[in-house]
Amino acid sequence: MKKDIQKEVKKKYGSIAAGSGSCCCSAKSGCCAAPSAEKLSASVGYSADDLTVIPEGANLGLGCGNPVALASLRPGETVLDLGSGGGIDCFLAARRVGPEGRVIGVDMTEEMIRLARENAGKSGLNNVEFRLGEIENLPLADGSVDAAISNCVINLSPDKERVFREVYRVLKPGGRLMVSDIVLDGELPERVKNSVAAYTGCIGGALPRQEYLAAMTKAGFSEVEIVAESGVPVDLWADLPEEAASLSRQEIKTALAAITSIKVSARK
Repeated sequence: MKKDIQKEVKKKYGSIAAGSGSCCCSAKSGCCAAPSAEKLSASVGYSADDLTVIPEGANLGLGCGNPVALASLRPGETVLDLGSGGGIDCFLAARRVGPEGRVIGVDMTEEMIRLARENAGKSGLNNVEFRLGEIENLPLADGSVDAAISNCVINLSPDKERVFREVYRVLKPGGRLMVSDIVLDGELPERVKNSVAAYTGCIGGALPRQEYLAAMTKAGFSEVEIVAESGVPVDLWADLPEEAASLSRQEIKTALAAITSIKVSARK
C-alpha cells in the first residue's frame, strides 16, 4: 500500500514538474481555471520580494507556508530541504546562508530534480544542489546539516515517523527543523479519505495535529513547538478539484475546512 501511494505521488508531481501546474491541478490539463502560483504562494506567506528574487520556474504554487521566513538561517550553515520541488525554498535559503553556506534539496521525482537544476542554472547561485532521493531514505550522511526545512511535503509520505527519524539522523547535534505542513483539526469526509487524488493533492494524507507532533517527539526531537498556524486558502484550493475524480467542489471545501496549515519548529 505504501509503495502504491508513493507511486501515485511520484506520478502526480512528475506531471506537475512537466506542466508547471499546481498542487491539485495541472495548469496544462484544462481541468480548471487554476489560480496562479504567485497568488497561491502569496496567500501562504511569501512576500513580493521572495517571489521576485527566485528564478522563473522555481515557484510551482505547491507550498502551505514559508518555512524559510521562520527558520532563522545563518550565514555559513548547511540546510536541507525535504521535497524541494522546483527549488523555491532552496533558492531563498541559499540567499540566507550566503556563499559560505550550502543548501541541499532532495526530491524523489526525476522531473522535479531536472526542473530544479535548470532553475539553479538560471539563479546565479553556486551554493545550491539537488539530489534525487526519498525523504524516507535521505541521501545524506549522519550529522551533516545544521537545519532542515520542508513545505507541505511530509503529509504526502505514507511513513511520516520514518521521515522524522531520517531528518533527526542527518541533523547535527543542536540542529533545527522548521516545517510548514497540513494537519487535521476535524474529520475528513469518507470519500475524501479514500481518494487517491485527495492524498496526492495534499489533503488525504494529513495526520491529526497531536499525532503529527507526537511523531516528531518519538523520532527524538525536543522543543517541538507550533510557532504559527492558519487556515488554508480554501477558496483558492477549492477551485482546483476537477482532477479529484468523483469528489465535488463542496466535498473538497468540506475537507479543506477540516485542515490547518501549521509551522512547527523542533531541535535535535
